[in-house]
Amino acid sequence: MSKGLETVEKPSVTVKVASWSAAHPWRAIVGWFVFVALCLAASAAVGTRSATTEDYRVGNAGKAEAIATEGGLQRRPVEQIVIDSPSGALDGAAARAAAADVTARMEKLPEVDRVEEPVLSRGGDVLMVQVVMTGEELAARKKVGPLVEQTEAVQKAHPDVRVRETGGPSMSKGLDKQRGDDLAFSEMLTLPVTLITLMIAFGSVTAAGVPVLLALSSIAAAMGLSALASHVLPDAGVGNNIILLIGLAVGVDYSLFYLKRDREERARAGGHLGSEAVVQLAAATAGRAIVVSGFAVIVSTATLYLATDVIFSSLATGAIIVVLVAMASSLTVLPALLAKLGARAERREARRAAQGKRVRAHHGTSRTWNALLRPATQRPGLTLLVSVLIMLGLAAPALGLKLSVLGRDTFSREIPAVQTYDRLTSAFPEKLVQHQVVVRADAERSAEVTRAMEELRRRAQADPMFARDSVPPPVSSPDRRITSLTLSVPSKPSSPQALRSLDRVRDDFLPATVGTVPGAEAYVTGDIARDADYLDHQNSKLPLIVGFLLLVTFGVTVFAFRSVVIGLLGTALNLLSAASAFGLLVLVFQGEWAEGVLDFHSTGAIGARVPLFLFVILFGLSMDYQVFVVSRIREAALRGLDTRRAVLEGIGNSAGVVTSAAVVMVTVFASFVFLSLVEMKQMGFVLAAAVLLDAFIVRIMILPAALTLLGAASWWPSRGMRAARAEQTGETGSGGHLPHHARESGRV
Repeated sequence: MSKGLETVEKPSVTVKVASWSAAHPWRAIVGWFVFVALCLAASAAVGTRSATTEDYRVGNAGKAEAIATEGGLQRRPVEQIVIDSPSGALDGAAARAAAADVTARMEKLPEVDRVEEPVLSRGGDVLMVQVVMTGEELAARKKVGPLVEQTEAVQKAHPDVRVRETGGPSMSKGLDKQRGDDLAFSEMLTLPVTLITLMIAFGSVTAAGVPVLLALSSIAAAMGLSALASHVLPDAGVGNNIILLIGLAVGVDYSLFYLKRDREERARAGGHLGSEAVVQLAAATAGRAIVVSGFAVIVSTATLYLATDVIFSSLATGAIIVVLVAMASSLTVLPALLAKLGARAERREARRAAQGKRVRAHHGTSRTWNALLRPATQRPGLTLLVSVLIMLGLAAPALGLKLSVLGRDTFSREIPAVQTYDRLTSAFPEKLVQHQVVVRADAERSAEVTRAMEELRRRAQADPMFARDSVPPPVSSPDRRITSLTLSVPSKPSSPQALRSLDRVRDDFLPATVGTVPGAEAYVTGDIARDADYLDHQNSKLPLIVGFLLLVTFGVTVFAFRSVVIGLLGTALNLLSAASAFGLLVLVFQGEWAEGVLDFHSTGAIGARVPLFLFVILFGLSMDYQVFVVSRIREAALRGLDTRRAVLEGIGNSAGVVTSAAVVMVTVFASFVFLSLVEMKQMGFVLAAAVLLDAFIVRIMILPAALTLLGAASWWPSRGMRAARAEQTGETGSGGHLPHHARESGRV
């Protein structure tokens, strides 16, 4: 045998790991589940470190918050107790009695800093008691429970009036509960569909159960590890969401591709090889593809760290951990399970062979896939042109993409605290939007700063954009270095008026007042300022992230296939898939026509974090399919087939499992469309749409058409491909077959 083949046959790391696992199946299986248990035990022992308010500070709003905190003037977590009548006029005496009871109860709680005097609305139909909590804003949702309990107790004691509680902490707590309920619903929907899909694909309950078992155990281990990782990179409360979303999809996918290869190798062996040898052969190809695919997803997702944003970092950490764990389970415990199930599989394959099904099941391409691939391989130019035009047409609406930070306007109105918030802001519209102006200057400039802030206050009171009767006087820190003023705007947070009011303060009021004080630093914070600065911060990072992502995608593809052409083609196709998915996102969620169908309220914009996160994840998932499909095409080409035949065989052999994987992914992602949070709906919709487009247009029409047109140039400048073809011609003839274990030239 030639030197080249001897080099190919040298066992790779994936083969060595699979060999050990197959030889010691019970050790591998028990070891895996011990690992999962240790991850969960460790997370229970150390807990999760949640992100704090400081971790979210961005831009000038973040500077304002830091300065306000320095002077003890930071925004406190506030709860509002709303007392009104469910029907008819408000009974003033009963409302005041309830307010007195609320005040007395709340003042006894250690979570409460102070209780403000009751305030009656202008219409006289709502009485509000404001409760200021201790600690920071983000942590308050974990401490708001006792306040809610006391509010419920007051309601029972005063049945003549309606007593409800709202505020940032209670709404956040309600959102957390709703998110948990949504995830439970998603699991109930996706798991049965996944099992049914896998049973159809493999015709076996056992074969269907193995990928689901490994995916769920990988998710459990990843959640445990993410708790440990949070002590280095704090968790923003979204880590488990992304672990579930990505973990089930890639975990099942990796197992699917490995199982498919194991079955093919077992059928080719025809009972002449033992289970351990069959597992080794599957590991040589499927194992390598899993490593390359997982590495591509990890590297792509890691670009989110460049955003220097705690939420994106939390998403990236969760995704990377679950992909790593899913890879580990597929490369270690899965070979052990396959080895244990080998005898049963061999008996099943023997029965299939006796029935004449062996060739149809494991070799060649079915008539259906031949028909589907015929346009791309027989009329590649026309197919490529039409398919690309369709994708570009779907992408066109993305040119009108508008971003906004989705806030209270988009919260589900099924949450009791949100319903109360609507009644509160209707009675007290000045509670809708508040800007906090923070100034820091030398103590000797205190009098000048105060006069300037009073002038700013006067200008706001005279401006119809602001709530003129709700502008309290400025307050200063004990050392007189820091001064704060709160301005109220009776407009919805998502309205253009709210953003214009921020511009008015920053661009007009501040330069004309505090800007005249020498050495004074002046900044504005609040919900609107935070959102505006966050968008600016994200947009400033976008070119860096996108550029690095394109470079990484190209580099990983070239490394995997030793082809610059495949690298360029893969990057272009990933861009096309992402753009088409974003076009559908804008078409569905930025308008109002789909509100009733998908049960959401359109704000005319897309969640600010959705496009960047999805762009990165879509690139990773597109690489997932690309690696598996192109790997099969490359294997066929390495055996000496011309590009057209290699495309037919490679895509045909992987079509069934790729389709099954796509169905699983679409089911997982589409289940998020039925959740309550608009951002989760948008994420689920885009991911599901992108997988469908990628699996059924890009991989069936565009990719094979492009490869057919490029021909042998597709693999330029791969020396391995040239050497394999030359050796094929010299040693076996143009139509021969190399030994199966020598077909893949790359090693991991």
